[in-house]
Amino acid sequence: MASSSHRTNIQVRFSDTDALGHLNNASFAVYVELARLEFLGALGESVQSLILANLSIDYRKQVTFGQPVHVETWVEKLGTSSITVLHTVYAGTERAADVRSVVVHFDYATNKSEPLSAEMRARLGPFVK
Repeated sequence: MASSSHRTNIQVRFSDTDALGHLNNASFAVYVELARLEFLGALGESVQSLILANLSIDYRKQVTFGQPVHVETWVEKLGTSSITVLHTVYAGTERAADVRSVVVHFDYATNKSEPLSAEMRARLGPFVK
């Protein structure tokens, strides 16, 4: 695991499941979004203006309603203007999914990406695997 990671506990809702009580595959993306936003928000105002560019999910285990779920989050790579964020979704103590998301530092006024600042790199550095 990374030198540091961030843990987000998830409250699984009945509406997150299908008719058989299994966690719907789309719910994994929602849980990871929550974890990514909580992680980046905890790093402070210097880590803002990020836009999701890519999301990929490898499902490892079925999750059923009532299981405790949490997400571990850390940084795989810092690019020029992008951050590759890794997440592991756990059901209890078992790995349920591995997720990779790429977010880009984005200037909404110019509608273009911009390089990560030195402060952003410093804040994210302890979370790089």
